[in-house]
Amino acid sequence: MSLPMSLLILAAYLLGSLSFAVIVSKTMGLADPRTYGSNNPGATNVLRSGNKKAAALTLLGDALKGWLAVFAAQQLAPLLGLGDAGSIPYTQAIAAVAIAVTIGHMWPIFFKFKGGKGVATAAGILLALNVWLGLATLAIWIFVAKVLKISSLSALIAAVFSPLLTLWLMPNQPIYLGAVTVIAILLIHRHKQNIIGLMQGKESKIGDKTKP
Repeated sequence: MSLPMSLLILAAYLLGSLSFAVIVSKTMGLADPRTYGSNNPGATNVLRSGNKKAAALTLLGDALKGWLAVFAAQQLAPLLGLGDAGSIPYTQAIAAVAIAVTIGHMWPIFFKFKGGKGVATAAGILLALNVWLGLATLAIWIFVAKVLKISSLSALIAAVFSPLLTLWLMPNQPIYLGAVTVIAILLIHRHKQNIIGLMQGKESKIGDKTKP
């Protein structure tokens, strides 16, 4: 692995390690989201505090860092000698950055490797890779969330569909397909407790409040 690619991956991981659920909650004087509800530092759990503004800022921040990591890599890769858009070194670098920022969010070095589940960050990544891919995946999440009102199930279904949408909207891009598939697998893995809760009928609905 070249030094420029290593630097992009490291920067993406560190950016992903910024947990906006914790940062926003602390800034707004709210309880640490890792101490109530699902104990997950994510927008859905922050919403359980009853503070919609904090939840929205968390969602925006987590999505923005995913988008920014990939967008910045797209701009910097050619300047760092990793080829132009479409070349194998370029696509490998972008794919690696997408996975790195996801891992940073899920296992952040700044927060004792206890991070979120990656839904918002993955959405930002997909939007940066291909805006239609991001919007299509987001539409699936919104549709399921509106109908069933269960955030985890919405995320799981969107994750399952994301590689299929990548295959459709980004044909002949096996490296990006591989990256999206890895991210989907990681996201599903991070939802393993939610899967158990779904099977037991114990998953909470979007907007349910938990007293910190």
